[in-house]
Amino acid sequence: MDGASSSSSNPLSTKLKVSGLWSGVIEVDLEEWTIPMLRAELAKSSQCPQENLKVICAGKILKDEFADKKLRDVGLKANSRILISRVDVEQAKAINDELDAQNRLARIKAAVDAMAKRHTDNSFPVDDFSIELENQSGEKMNVGSETDQRALVMGLMLHAKGRHLIEKGQYKDALDILGMGEEAFSLCDRKVIETVDNASLLQIDTVWCYFMQRDISCLAMGGIRLKNARKGLEHCYGANMERARVVQGGFCPEIATYTRLELLEGVVAYHTGLLEESCKALTSAQAKYRQLQVSDESLSTLLNIGFTTKQSRRALRMCGQDVQRAVEFAIEERERIAKKEEEDRQRYRDIREQKSYGRTLLGKVVDMTKLTELASIGYERPLAAEALRRNENDFQKALDELTDPASNSSLQGSLESRRRKRKKSLRQEDIADMIAMGFERGKAEAALLRSGTKEEAIDFLLRELQNGAGSGAASEGHAEIGSATFEEGGPQNATDTVDEMQDVTENHNEHDSAPVEVRDQEMEEDIVNNLTGDPLADYDIEVEEEGKAIAEYLSLLVSARQYFA
Repeated sequence: MDGASSSSSNPLSTKLKVSGLWSGVIEVDLEEWTIPMLRAELAKSSQCPQENLKVICAGKILKDEFADKKLRDVGLKANSRILISRVDVEQAKAINDELDAQNRLARIKAAVDAMAKRHTDNSFPVDDFSIELENQSGEKMNVGSETDQRALVMGLMLHAKGRHLIEKGQYKDALDILGMGEEAFSLCDRKVIETVDNASLLQIDTVWCYFMQRDISCLAMGGIRLKNARKGLEHCYGANMERARVVQGGFCPEIATYTRLELLEGVVAYHTGLLEESCKALTSAQAKYRQLQVSDESLSTLLNIGFTTKQSRRALRMCGQDVQRAVEFAIEERERIAKKEEEDRQRYRDIREQKSYGRTLLGKVVDMTKLTELASIGYERPLAAEALRRNENDFQKALDELTDPASNSSLQGSLESRRRKRKKSLRQEDIADMIAMGFERGKAEAALLRSGTKEEAIDFLLRELQNGAGSGAASEGHAEIGSATFEEGGPQNATDTVDEMQDVTENHNEHDSAPVEVRDQEMEEDIVNNLTGDPLADYDIEVEEEGKAIAEYLSLLVSARQYFA
């Protein structure tokens, strides 16, 4: 590339001032040059290899990752000042890794904020799953204001993401995510936070990350976090977890949580010279750790009954190794899961139905409770939904329209008109899809008229091609077209049906003036995949590392006592 010579003869060339490792002026074409082209020219002028070149302009580091963007697109203009410096390869890699980490954190925060807003403000659903607050029994919770619920949902999603990173041993990254989760919880009303244990669990997980990184410098702050966590847990469960046992019918899933908490309290006390307090906390943690150990005999008993290893271990740990109570717990868990799955399937069907009715003028979804009430009176659901949609879910106004003959006729006409528009829109989309696959427009239209559905039309044209009767072949052979449809049971995961449901909502509402949300679907899917929907998952943690740490610090205490004896 001869960037300088080509730009000097270009009437559209722009001068950029360079300082640092090399000082001077270069001429570029802001509309044509890309970041790699600029970096190559600067490397040539400064006689520095590109991989060692750090280029900064307007507070941004210009990396090759911006390859598809022109210079004007990243903010460069006439007389922009560029600073260049030389860094070694390892330093450059560290800088790039830090920038990537910052970018990922920003994406995570933006995705969590967007999903929390969508799932707490009763807006039109764009997802095929719902994020709702539940207690340990799996019952839905309505706490505080919409702002409180949104902040709580954000905190829960970020905490779940942080725990996923902890399980993978990525403690530094987990701390960044947990920090954002703590910030989200801080936006909730204090009375709301005091009714749940999530903020306390997050504090414990934060100190656990300090410990697993062996970051002794953070233990002073860790001690404050642990005090706050214990205070929060006692507020929720009682000083001796008595309220937890009542809620869980005598079961106590929090033992693993308290094992980790008391271990960390013992570690902090040890490193601050409080050896007696350390011994007391570690001894208590060790007793709880032993309670969580599952014997092979007990495990075999539950396995022989028909429970899985995971179900059996959880039941025995939650019930203090009492086999009979563990069987009862496992049976109740199985029934709870089956009930939850049926509720999820119904919720999925509700979402599909809501999407089919479109959104109100204010972008809200049709209220399904009010719709069911109108349907129970005798009105058809689509007609009743149209009345609610047009009246912003005002039940009385919708009922007045339905009972008034003239208004009812207008509703039916509007409903039929929207059905025709949707059908026409979907047909045009099918034609566009088939053209993109390589079929001629005329043949695509004829096949759709003959077959009725896009899949049948494609099958017809492919059979025609195989018989040598057509010329509009799809390029590079045949790729099977999968229809994104599901049985009544609903999708297998939270993101399975996004593509399927788009055709229900796009161009569906002629009154729809709501702005289109720009979504980071990749990041949203990653976050949703960390949400288990299991109310006991936060307490069902493995404690092998805790057991090793308890033994290690009890041994250190013995050595310390011998030293001071």
